[in-house]
Amino acid sequence: MASVRSPDGHRPGTPNGHGDSQTPDPFAWLEQPDTPQTRAWLDMRSQEFTAHAKTWNLRPWLSAEIHRLLAHDDHSIPHVRADTVLATHRPSGAEHPRVVATRAGCSWVVFDPMKVDPTGRTTLDAWEASPDGRLVAVQTSRDGTELGQLEVLDVATGERMEPPITGIRYSHVAWLADHHSHGPAFYYVRRDGNTGQRGVWLHTVTPQREFHPDGRDPTDVLIRPCTVAGAVPGVRIERGRWLIVSESHGTGYREDLWIADLAAAQSPAHAPDFREIHADVDVVSEARVGPDGWLYLRTSLTASRRRVCRVDPNQPGVANWREVVAEDTRSTLDAFAVRSTAEGQPELLLARTWLGISSLCSVSAADGRQLRRLPLPGEGMITRMEVSPGTGSPRGDHAPEPLWVAFSGVATPHRVLCYSRDTEHDRGWRPWPRRQTRTPGPPIRRQVHWFRSFDDTAVPVTILSAHPFDTRRPTILHAYGAYGRPRQFGFSATVLAWLRTGGQYAVAHVRGGGDLGREWHLAGAHRAKPTSVEDLLHATDAITAAGYCTRDQLCLSGGSAGGLVVLAAMARRPDCCRAVLASAPLTDMLNFERMGMGALWTREFGTASNPADRTVLASYSPYHQVVAQPRQNYPAVLLTGFHGDTRTDAAHARKMCAALGAASAAAAAAPSPSTGARPALLRYEYGVGHGPRALSRAVDLAADAHAFVAAWTGLALPSLGYGKQSGAAKEGGVQPMDPKETVEIPVEVEDLPSVTSRDTTAGGDTDGKDSSSDFI
Repeated sequence: MASVRSPDGHRPGTPNGHGDSQTPDPFAWLEQPDTPQTRAWLDMRSQEFTAHAKTWNLRPWLSAEIHRLLAHDDHSIPHVRADTVLATHRPSGAEHPRVVATRAGCSWVVFDPMKVDPTGRTTLDAWEASPDGRLVAVQTSRDGTELGQLEVLDVATGERMEPPITGIRYSHVAWLADHHSHGPAFYYVRRDGNTGQRGVWLHTVTPQREFHPDGRDPTDVLIRPCTVAGAVPGVRIERGRWLIVSESHGTGYREDLWIADLAAAQSPAHAPDFREIHADVDVVSEARVGPDGWLYLRTSLTASRRRVCRVDPNQPGVANWREVVAEDTRSTLDAFAVRSTAEGQPELLLARTWLGISSLCSVSAADGRQLRRLPLPGEGMITRMEVSPGTGSPRGDHAPEPLWVAFSGVATPHRVLCYSRDTEHDRGWRPWPRRQTRTPGPPIRRQVHWFRSFDDTAVPVTILSAHPFDTRRPTILHAYGAYGRPRQFGFSATVLAWLRTGGQYAVAHVRGGGDLGREWHLAGAHRAKPTSVEDLLHATDAITAAGYCTRDQLCLSGGSAGGLVVLAAMARRPDCCRAVLASAPLTDMLNFERMGMGALWTREFGTASNPADRTVLASYSPYHQVVAQPRQNYPAVLLTGFHGDTRTDAAHARKMCAALGAASAAAAAAPSPSTGARPALLRYEYGVGHGPRALSRAVDLAADAHAFVAAWTGLALPSLGYGKQSGAAKEGGVQPMDPKETVEIPVEVEDLPSVTSRDTTAGGDTDGKDSSSDFI
């Protein structure tokens, strides 16, 4: 590896941002992304990566297979607005989804990011149509920064109605049902609190208006400022009447809620009369107003796995809540919806998840009594669930409001399904749009293996394979373990390509994630974050001891906060695996607060300004652990970094690569050098960031990353069919193991819409939801 010394050749102790000049930080200079020294260093890393990538024989195969699995149209859940239906559509082979509209049997493109920017570096981040279907608010950003603009378009022509609102980051948009006094209007959120604007705003669409130089409309009204600096605001309107405002204080910890009745005379749109649902308590709730006028809440209040309560929206305080659906101690209530039935009665649709697999049922909104189960079209996950209020029957009689579900599975590409009057007689689902006949492929097998972690807690690992579990195979072990986010088994063309090539894919459901509820999250958060690392290390012991793979066939994989966990595990026990794949990782935990969006993550990790927190952070910070342990022979490591990443600053990947390179060089120069030194590579990209990107660039990233894994775990090019394990790994290749009971998941890959890594129908909080750093 070329020199990784600082520009002046020295490696002094460097202040870590919290006044401690004793903690070594030899590569602090790499925090500056655009200096000549950093650029020159990145050029050398690029040359190293290219030289190694040329030796990865599986790369062309993986690229072709991923492209093939994505060579289908993809649609979002449609939004019915009066006589117009709007949705996103990514045609087969297209780089980005585009907004399309259908009216009176005619369809047309309203917005296509490739028309705006043929380079593919502009992404469609979110969109929301007006209630009458005549206007649509579209959010875009460029070069992966996720910092962009919101513009209002005429649905009929696609023309811009007014200047764009700039400085927007995944803003929620909530259109008023009736025109505001001066025209169509909507609420949106701003997060640029450095100018005092953080909060919920009311905007009236006015053509030909001049905006402020900073992108603000001077006539916009701040209806609710954030109460705390750094909080993330949210807004929605339920059933055209009820305005719900949220304020998130750390993903998975606390979300304050207020509600206002826009139909009340004393609550005009520009000055709503808010009533507190809950605030100043560590509770997270999702609010929906039913057709019966009750407010329903899916809440973590006294329920680790969530329950449903209902309350009069005019008196919404916690003291008035009544439980409708109790907590299920085995599965987590991940989503819910409220709709009217054919009898005109409200029902709750409940989507529960157990270790990444969804189930769906209907219960009475009055007493929680189960009405029926809604069978899903296979084993997988519900990625989104929506009801179209008031669209059940054109005749005006009682008819169930349509339920829309976005569904996918490891073996099932993304599909949109509708449950309505036309399908309820046989409890079936109607696909949207209509598709051709599906052709099944070979099944994917799934096993759940439980093991005991360091404190005797039982922790599950899910293992997937396209082959019987009768041999040891090259295996990717993925972990995330942060923000209470569960690992769910939706469709990934990359994972399916890896399985069909002959590898296995495993997920360690470590603490810190939400796989087993809120308590599971808190058991691996803040000062308990090392628990996530220990769980992962014990998972490596468990799956190797059980015969799924050998150490030399094992690669740890994680993105963003998951990258932190896998790199911390590697730093603690370098012999735990053969390779590590870390995409856009957190690595410098003594300085993370001043990088990217790190200042918003102190609830999850703690703060280096607190001595007790700092001691824990230093104990597992991958960068500092590697700096403190020179002459180690670490596994082969591939780090990915994205220059436009405004969430997890790419400085984390740059500094980690430099530290690993220095450790490798020191090990090679030792009096008794370690044999078989493995590389620490950095795949660095410009013009992209933490979130969505053009399809071709996403496939290139995934193919490179998994070709690296294949090269270091011994997975060879399959001769035919869906892959044949090569047995090329050092510790024995194909070896017998005890058979275990499996679940077979039918694969459906032909004539189906393929999945993108996101749903662009609505913006979301991005202070901690980092799953977009995963591969497609």
